[in-house]
Amino acid sequence: MTREIRLNAFFMNCVVHQSPGLWRHPRDRTRDYTNIDYWVDLARTLERGKFDALFLADVLGVYDVYGGSVDAALSGAVQVPANDPVLLVPALSYATSHIGFGVTSILSYDQPYAFARRMSTLDHLSKGRVGWNVVTGYLDSAARAAGRSRQNGHDLRYEIADEYMEVVYKLWEGSWEDGAVLRDREAGLFTDPKRVHRIRHEGRHFTLDGYHLSEPSPQRTPVLFQVGSSPRGRAFAARHAECVFIAGNSKTEIRKLVDEIRSLAKAAGRPPEAITVFLSAVSVPGWTRSEAENKLDDYRRYASVEGGLVLQSGWQGLDFASAPLEAAIGEVRRGSVEAHDRSDRAADRRTIQELGMATTLGGGAPLFLGSAAEIADEMQDWVEQADIDGFNLTSVVAPESYVDFVDIVAPELQRRGAYKRDYAKGTLREKLGGAARLATSHPAARHRVAEALV
Repeated sequence: MTREIRLNAFFMNCVVHQSPGLWRHPRDRTRDYTNIDYWVDLARTLERGKFDALFLADVLGVYDVYGGSVDAALSGAVQVPANDPVLLVPALSYATSHIGFGVTSILSYDQPYAFARRMSTLDHLSKGRVGWNVVTGYLDSAARAAGRSRQNGHDLRYEIADEYMEVVYKLWEGSWEDGAVLRDREAGLFTDPKRVHRIRHEGRHFTLDGYHLSEPSPQRTPVLFQVGSSPRGRAFAARHAECVFIAGNSKTEIRKLVDEIRSLAKAAGRPPEAITVFLSAVSVPGWTRSEAENKLDDYRRYASVEGGLVLQSGWQGLDFASAPLEAAIGEVRRGSVEAHDRSDRAADRRTIQELGMATTLGGGAPLFLGSAAEIADEMQDWVEQADIDGFNLTSVVAPESYVDFVDIVAPELQRRGAYKRDYAKGTLREKLGGAARLATSHPAARHRVAEALV
């Protein structure tokens, strides 16, 4: 039986997300990122193409590891300037009917009580089409901007995140019972006070004594996305996430990672199929192979190697400006024992120049190039060989990359029965194949009051 592929558009409320330099392309419109019409056009294009969600990345802080300065990031618009992704959702949900919106919020710098209300509000306004990409952050510049000398250690960030999740689960799932809101005009009773519960939490990192301010939204807890890369991150994703976003170029290695995440989910008491896995990818389609190759050659003329290295320096915490472009990556890694220990030794033999260039098209994600049939073949092969469920498609030139996929590739996938022809009814969670509410096997469910158990 042909597996149905899931698709998100992986994007960011900025000029350069993961294709540095391409903002200069004459057909690129990312310079219009402050214009709501640009975003509405994009969302409607994605909905026309039956994308499951617009997955909005975000970052706090700036990429200042490269050369020890923010100059290269600023001059190349590498994820700065960047606007808040959350504020796009009300307008885009109003302009569409089905597509979901996954928004990134970095919990290290966002108080859980206020955040819980913000997400409930978005879930109400979008009629249950919102998801949350749970991120702990990775830039020291964000910590300094928040008044700290540096960010917490990696594992401590996840320890804090586990408790953060417990707090928001209590607010979303346990404060208001189903049926607490009566809207009884004749009796003058809007809410039954007996069915709204005070939430008390005394933990190592958070203290809370209060009531969730929002009445229950369509999903209560938004669909939970998470990027699980490190061992601690994979354990966190297996416990909490409904959708996991992973990256890599080897089908064999990605299959091992997927197997591990699903095994960890099972060990945490969740069914392995409860997790939908998306792989980062980028596509350059054409009506013919030749057209696609010519398009790629055209794109590469605008690519910024320096911009790619700005991203890699921030992601890896290594200054790739500290060595010549022709030097091997391993020469820079040797200055960081931690980075060297977790590095791919074969990849270390690439030059810094090669690393920067590889990052310029979709952040170095697998590239699907060719005709509709060729790209569909490759996507289906990834799904079968790596046991993933779908893709987070990033763009090279926006919105052209998405328009081309919608017009050229999506119909071929639909012809093969590998992609939906229409959306399922209901909330984002229901459209992704689940129930309206989180399953009872999810840790959030244990915080429901008895009357609200489903």
